[in-house]
Amino acid sequence: MMFVLLGTPLAVIPLFLLARHALLLFLVGTGGSLAMLVAGGVLGHTISATGPVAWGAPWYLYVDSLGFLTLGLVLLVSVAVNVFSWGYFQEELGRGHTELRGLRLFYSLLFAFIFSMVVALTTENLGILWIAIEGTTLASAFLVGFENEKRSLEAAWKYMILCTVGIALAFLGITILHMASGGTDGGAGTALSWPFLMAHADKLDGALLRLAFVFALVGFGTKAGLAPLHNWLPDAHSQAPSPVSAMLSGVLLNSAMYGILRVTAVVNRGLGGQAFTGPALMALGIISVGTAAIFLLTQRDYKRLLAYSSIEHMGLLAMGAGIFSPAAIFATLFHMVNHSLTKSMLFLATGTVYQKYGSRDIRKVRGLLRTLPVTGPALFLGFLAIGGLPPFSVFFSELGLLTSCFQGGYLGLGAGMTLLLALIFVGFAVTLHRVFVGDLPADFSVEPGEPNAPGLVVMILLLVVIGVSGFALPSEAWSLLRDATRIVMGG
Repeated sequence: MMFVLLGTPLAVIPLFLLARHALLLFLVGTGGSLAMLVAGGVLGHTISATGPVAWGAPWYLYVDSLGFLTLGLVLLVSVAVNVFSWGYFQEELGRGHTELRGLRLFYSLLFAFIFSMVVALTTENLGILWIAIEGTTLASAFLVGFENEKRSLEAAWKYMILCTVGIALAFLGITILHMASGGTDGGAGTALSWPFLMAHADKLDGALLRLAFVFALVGFGTKAGLAPLHNWLPDAHSQAPSPVSAMLSGVLLNSAMYGILRVTAVVNRGLGGQAFTGPALMALGIISVGTAAIFLLTQRDYKRLLAYSSIEHMGLLAMGAGIFSPAAIFATLFHMVNHSLTKSMLFLATGTVYQKYGSRDIRKVRGLLRTLPVTGPALFLGFLAIGGLPPFSVFFSELGLLTSCFQGGYLGLGAGMTLLLALIFVGFAVTLHRVFVGDLPADFSVEPGEPNAPGLVVMILLLVVIGVSGFALPSEAWSLLRDATRIVMGG
């Protein structure tokens, strides 16, 4: 199943490049993503039954519960994006906003992007992980600039430059981590092996571990969009086509956060606790949430609004990783899942809104509940969910993070986070009130109706999942979260 996951993207890319009909692109893209999801399901069942799955050199393939948790999100969101893109690009083709040649390039880059993330999440070697995350930058930068307009190209260049600089710093961190493991004798290929590093963390050089963590946090933190390293994220998320925005926010940020969790786990185990890593992660966490709170109140572009919301939630994940208690890590991983599914649904919904209204300006979108009778309510509920209201799953994971913060004795941090989250919700409510219930200007008319029927199915299913999972999560999912928490904690 591991080779199906890695081989499917490579197999379908030539088909995309040779396709002569849009329907073939849609069918191959959807079929390929579904095949990967099925293979992932089989792999997840194997991991649940027998533990981590691994192949040694020269493959360095390794998937445990932590890797599979993040990988599963990639596969789920990939299917959602491919199904949504079917209706989305049919509309774009019909309006003359794109052509078959551009669509072939889009699907080829999309699956190169997916392949890079799968590699990052199925390797035991932190060096290969770094290469794969850099690969995601190369593939997704062209997707950000897909519309080939001035602002989208500017966003793509900013994304490429800042993330490349960031990932270069992460490379220094990985290199120093390799140096820290130089005193151990595990044979060729083990110096950056995740299982080996965890098993021998107490033998690693402490000073080098600290230095490695600093560079890795800054490097991977840039890719994860943590403030003040976030400058690329609002532009990239707002200018990319909505299916690409869903991938960037829903899974790319998780892949970078996954790298931070892996390095943090090794460093904490080697140093005997999170006294060194915790303050840095918690500081970046509250800075990120505070930055999002400030900019959310002034946004006039609804995609940039969601982009700053992603910065907020990455900050919450960093805070949980900094607290580094079993409860905090469990809540962090649960929140990663909830944010990924909720934000993907929201970005997909904004694609339909943009096609209907032709603008990303919040002031030019009114009466959404009447104009889009399905997408409008779904988007409204999605904003309630990402704002942290019950009974949606984001509420419960945020509650878990704040509870673990207070239980860990970080009273000031917990109080500050609570205040900022309340401010962010008020910002959402004030900014978006007229979008859903306001009247359209007299000189602007929009015909009611849904332009993307396949996309409706995706949005409704995602909405059901985030609505139910907060209080009725399947036992298999709880087991996966518990196992992943044990792995991060080193138990």
